[in-house]
Parts: sequence; structure tokens; C-alpha cells
Amino acid sequence: MVYQSFLIKYAEIGTKGKNRYLFEDALIHQIKNALKRVEGRFLASKESGRIYVQAQSEYDYDEVIQALQHVFGIAWICPMLQIEDKDFEHLKKRVVDYVDEVYPNKNFTFKVDSRRADKQYPIHSEQMNCDLGEVILQEFPQTRVDVHHPEVLLRVEIRKVVNIYSLMIPGPGGMPVGTNGKAMLLLSGGIDSPVAGYMIAKRGVKIDAVYFHAPPYTSERAKQKVVDLAREVACYSGPIPLHVVNFTDIQLYIYEKCPHEELTIIMRRYMMRIAEQIAYSTDGRALITGESIGQVASQTVQSLASTNEVCTMPVFRPLIGFDKQEIVDISQKIGTFETSIQPYEDCCTIFVAKHPVIKPNLERIRRSEEKLAEKIGEMVQTAVETAELIWCEARPT
Repeated sequence: MVYQSFLIKYAEIGTKGKNRYLFEDALIHQIKNALKRVEGRFLASKESGRIYVQAQSEYDYDEVIQALQHVFGIAWICPMLQIEDKDFEHLKKRVVDYVDEVYPNKNFTFKVDSRRADKQYPIHSEQMNCDLGEVILQEFPQTRVDVHHPEVLLRVEIRKVVNIYSLMIPGPGGMPVGTNGKAMLLLSGGIDSPVAGYMIAKRGVKIDAVYFHAPPYTSERAKQKVVDLAREVACYSGPIPLHVVNFTDIQLYIYEKCPHEELTIIMRRYMMRIAEQIAYSTDGRALITGESIGQVASQTVQSLASTNEVCTMPVFRPLIGFDKQEIVDISQKIGTFETSIQPYEDCCTIFVAKHPVIKPNLERIRRSEEKLAEKIGEMVQTAVETAELIWCEARPT
């Protein structure tokens, strides 16, 4: 069957109160943006707790489903047959046609679930269930009714038009991007940070990103790898402005002035300071990192406390309790894993102590940072002001 209409079902949005329309409008906006990457013309609209996507030209079914499965806020995608003639005899014929075309093998159990949103319709839901089930059994004797565990649940909704559907394709869930503010993602070339960005975007947060580049110690290919990762996350989050900060001079200055076992912690603290400055300048209200407790020396409880101390805005760490394999599994699901494992260095791996401190003492870290006082303020300001901005959009399907 060539479907011309899709019913979009949401889950969590349905729990909202008087402001639910804001979430519905945001979801429609994100659906329209996602379908721009697909050949064809589409109309997205809402009606009484339902969101519809209508195809207005020829299109590729698989591409449309794939695009919609990248839109946060969608719980289910239901390809459907939509008919305007609500005459019941006509409806019975169209239901039979639908079953015949969608299910070539008629050896299945089914249940009819009718909903009469149009209360003026003369036939009640229970009667419709019986009558439509009866006509299906008459036309296809191989089928059997099972009201408890049907293999096919055929839904019929009587609204301004009639919706007939049975397929329910899972969406990504979550909340529409843009409904819960904006945050700045510290994006490296690793496995963790793209997954962290994906998970926070899933909760409706608009994502900006910052990447710390250290030429000539990190290559242009390493930078391109991060751009590619941002574009892959943008398939879900929408376009990501990527701020590329030149971190070389700051790293070299820290390496020159501070104890080497504290390099990683002090560098992380300055990364957070810079990311926070850029976040404030772009109306961001939180930072996002891919940290997980105990994964590396800079991610012990003491190290995280030391890093947190320099921040005035919330720091979201969605992976904090995840095992590495759990993070890898998500990265493979969202399509960032193969890019993340490309063997290009990032600035966090260049100046690494042989024995980094794993339980940093905050007072000692502060004293070490005092040795940077002469130049570090100016260097940080220069890094922020000279950051390169790259607009990262998802590639067309």
C-alpha cells in the first residue's frame, strides 16, 4: 500500500496541561525540519490531540520513516489510510481493502479497536468493532479473532475524517528539541560526548557545542572528525553551532607553570570556564559533558568536584552512572560510534601525565592555578574571542 498519511503519536507531551499546545507546535516544527531532508512535499498539522503528516507528492517511504524516527517527541509513527466518506458501508469496504493490501498472508489473529471521536456518528464504537470484525472474518476466513493478544490490532478512528491503521513504528520518544532551553556541549572526538549531547537533546534541550583544538598538536583531520560527529548528532538535535576554540597556548602555559600530575584537572577547569563564557554569550543555561564516574583519572568523584567548582551554571552529566559498554551501545544505535573510533588525537590526549592525580586537593589546585595569574586571564579572553563558529547540520538522507 502507498500511504499518503501518517498519524504521529506522542507520549509525555500528553501529560502537559494548558501549555501542551507549545509542545505540539514545537514537535510540528521539528517534523517539518526533519522532512526537509527528504525528497517530496509534506504537510504537518494538528487536530484534537492528533498530529498528522500528509504526503503531497511522491516520496520514498523508508526515507520518511527514517527521518521521523530522528524527531524527539514522537512515540509512534502510524502509516494510515485516511478517508473522507464516513458512510459505514463504504467504511467496511475500505477496511477490507486495507487488510487485503497490508497483510498478504491472512493467517493471523486480530482485534478491531474503534473510537468515535465524532459523537454525531450514528454507530457506537462497540457495534463498529463487531460489524467490522464480522466483515473481515467473512472476507478472509483464515483470520481469527483474539481480543486479548491479537497479532494485528486494527484501529479505526471516526473524526472529521476516518483514520484506519494497524502498523505502529516506534519513534525515539523524549521531548521536542527547543522546549527546555539551551545548553553547551563540550564535544571531543571520543565516544562519550556525542552520546551525552544526544541524551540531553532528547529531553528537549537545544544544543550548542564547543571543541578545544590544539594545532599543531591536533590535526585538521581531528577537527573534521568533531565536525562530522556534530553533524551526526544534529540528525536528532537539529543544527548545532560548533565553537572551535584554539587551546594550544593555554595548554602550553599550564604545562610550563603547573605540576604535571595536575595538568589534566587544571586543563579541564579552564575548558569549563571557557565553555561557560561562550554558553552565556549564546544564551545557554547549562553545560553538558560525557563524564562517567571512575572512567578516567579526571572523572573520579574528587576530580569532578574540582572541575565543578569553577562553574556557576549547572553541569549535566547524563552518562554519569553508565558502564562503557552501555555508552558504546547507544553510540552504535545513533550512528556516531564509527566516527568516534577514528584514530585522530584530541587535545586531552596530547599533554597527559604518566601518573595523573586521581584525588585532587582543591586547595592545592587553586595554589597551582595562582602561578598562571600573570597571563591566563588574557589568554582565556583571546581564546573566547577568536573561537571559530561552524554551523553543523545533518546531511540529507
